[in-house]
Amino acid sequence: MNAHSRADTAVTTNESPCPPLAVLCLSGGMDSTSLLLHLLASGHQVHAISFDYGQKHRIELEKLAANLHYLETSGWPVAHQILDLSGLGEVFHSALTNAGWDVPQGFYAQDNMKQTVVPNRNAIFASVAYGFALSVATRAQAPVKFALGVHSGDHAIYPDCRPEFYTALMRAFELGNWDSHWVTLYLPYLQWDKAAILQDAAGSVATLQLDFETVFRNTWTSYQPDEQGRADGRTGSDVERILAFAQLGWVDPVTYREPWEQVLEHARRVQQAFESGASR
Repeated sequence: MNAHSRADTAVTTNESPCPPLAVLCLSGGMDSTSLLLHLLASGHQVHAISFDYGQKHRIELEKLAANLHYLETSGWPVAHQILDLSGLGEVFHSALTNAGWDVPQGFYAQDNMKQTVVPNRNAIFASVAYGFALSVATRAQAPVKFALGVHSGDHAIYPDCRPEFYTALMRAFELGNWDSHWVTLYLPYLQWDKAAILQDAAGSVATLQLDFETVFRNTWTSYQPDEQGRADGRTGSDVERILAFAQLGWVDPVTYREPWEQVLEHARRVQQAFESGASR
């Protein structure tokens, strides 16, 4: 079964004249943007929430603004707001937020990528977004999907992207809130890799009659942009994205510091070195 058919089975249809509601944590990266497209293509009215948490790669929010403008002018408006949690960057210990701490390079599953963990980040974001979802649901007196773009590639490095974490978190939310029956967790990518997510996005883009390159040129994955706003191509998040596009035989429309052929060659070398070391 391909990614498109799997995505179709994951979507719950709704015959009501009112569109089904969804609240989405939207970072501006390729995973959450793909999920946004997925929700729009399946007829959802989406309320998106983003966070400025002092991340070095805040350019993701600038790219997101460009994408949301493109969607709106194409007839797919999305209700969106950014919450300012930038103070977290001053008190949390992570290579993604601390000045003077270089983001590690290498393959995404390497142990050194744990430096990119932001302590308790997803619990904080999910708590805020769940409260938002419950507010949307109770105002509308209608069920809401609480949607997150977490996927299998994150499981090794990020404990707060694993299924058991979200099972426990949702149980806590249900215990701690009235009317929690209105909100259901929606994680369609939880066991997918990035290539499958891209395939799903391609199907959604076709349904919405959008341009794939325009959308994904304005997604951001690199943890270390340069001063000209180009992706590094060397961090673990870069390598994972590059390999996903290459797996499908596609060229990533994002602007890298080096030509596509060079960033792809580097990503493949990094992957081979990791796999050779892991097999010993």
